[in-house]
Amino acid sequence: MEAHGGNLEATARRLGCRPDQILDASASLAPFALPRAARRALRQADLRAYPDRSHWRLRQQIARLHQLDPESVLPGNGAAELFTWAARDAASSGVSLLPQPGFADYQRSLQCWGGQQRSLPLPLEWSEPFPHPFPGASGAEVLWITNPHNPTGQLWSRESLAPLLARHRLVICDEAFLPLVPGGEQQSLIPLVGQHPNLVVIRSLTKLYGIAGVRLGYAVAQPERLQRWAQWRDPWPINAWAGALANALLSDPRDYERWCARVQRWVAQEGQWLQQRLRALPGIRPYPSSVNYLLLRADQGSLQPLREALEQRHRILLRDCRSFTGLGEAWLRLGLQDRSGNRRLLRALGAELLQ
Repeated sequence: MEAHGGNLEATARRLGCRPDQILDASASLAPFALPRAARRALRQADLRAYPDRSHWRLRQQIARLHQLDPESVLPGNGAAELFTWAARDAASSGVSLLPQPGFADYQRSLQCWGGQQRSLPLPLEWSEPFPHPFPGASGAEVLWITNPHNPTGQLWSRESLAPLLARHRLVICDEAFLPLVPGGEQQSLIPLVGQHPNLVVIRSLTKLYGIAGVRLGYAVAQPERLQRWAQWRDPWPINAWAGALANALLSDPRDYERWCARVQRWVAQEGQWLQQRLRALPGIRPYPSSVNYLLLRADQGSLQPLREALEQRHRILLRDCRSFTGLGEAWLRLGLQDRSGNRRLLRALGAELLQ
């Protein structure tokens, strides 16, 4: 069982095929090719010099996107690296409350520091429209939030999240997928960071630009916290290729806004199109989602035979949900593809479910 999606090399070895022959719907990434300027920046990256340890230019660019002081931004080697440092603060602050089903990497990062944790069970029934109020949370010093939630795709309202900052010593909000959500920025907690020293927001560029292999993310928090993290981490967490790519992608806020708008149109159009067709298939129930992944539930029994059949007979990967505490064999998550990929996915599902 994979704790993350997208392990193409290992799957290709197991199936005896090339990675590019696999449709990977286990990872949730935008399907568009990188802008030409970004590809040019990769070719021109200076690989001889050490990267700038302060990443000052990149911090300025990210800060400009969100109208922040650059000292309030810390780029990282993907969101996963930044969860590790957030977890160190969390472990020293008390018990962490983890909404579940939820992303397993929070547990992994807390275990690095011996952090205590307990579950906040989320209801496994929801409907549109989004955003939804976040379920009540109390009884722990630290709260971890994922917005939109992973794996359910629920979008939480800022109105329901803001009061939680007064109830917890530390609130860590993972907004890795928020830029892909139509209207999602209106629910971001980034505008609240300046007034709340107990708030950390973590973002990813991986999903928005479809660059999982590069590893790029950033944290937004008050400078004192980020300065402490910078002292703990490795000297060069972002390599020259990743830094050059990020600088090219974020150099013009208008380009960033246009890219986000393009991705959000795809999420809205393909998400609605695919959900309608999935509802017509027997044996599975797709749940509403605000973002580029959908959670499926079996009407009865296990969906593991279906997942294995899609992998072995159709070379299509879906996300095994047993790694999400609170879910089991009856659940799968699939990431939206472009129209051609979604048609391939539907044909394979139909071949297995309609026989």
